[in-house]
Amino acid sequence: GLPAPRAGEPFAVLRIPRFGRDWDWPVLEGTAVATLKRGLGHYPGTALPGRTGNFAVAGHRRTYGDPFKDFPRLRTGDAVVLTDGTTRYTYRIARSPFRTVPSDTGVIDAVPDKSPFTRPGRYLTLTTCEPEWGSSHRLIAWARLESTAPATHGKPAAFRS
Repeated sequence: GLPAPRAGEPFAVLRIPRFGRDWDWPVLEGTAVATLKRGLGHYPGTALPGRTGNFAVAGHRRTYGDPFKDFPRLRTGDAVVLTDGTTRYTYRIARSPFRTVPSDTGVIDAVPDKSPFTRPGRYLTLTTCEPEWGSSHRLIAWARLESTAPATHGKPAAFRS
């Protein structure tokens, strides 16, 4: 796999077909305010794509391009496709979005608390704010890795300069 990304650095592109053909966002390392202005953020200390553990990603519901505006539309079985330049990872949503409070950090544990998962595996957690224009709660969606394949066209367009 690729080396661990540096803070603020983009290292993958996330696509969610449910959100439309043109929906794709860079995933950057970290969840600092400045990072989330530029795309989705990978929670430091959570797994890297395709690895055993939980690859956890935060994104804004509204503001900074509204990446997760349609988050409540996610459904069990939806594909979430992540490409890191060498590999394409396809995850499948395991349950519709779940509402919780910001202090409930167990949702990004290696085996996520309150998720349908009970043993170690290769998981993805997506998090965003709830309600749409507030941040009193969080919406969480969990997915499990279904397949991996070589990335066909090298680094995604978002990384070509």
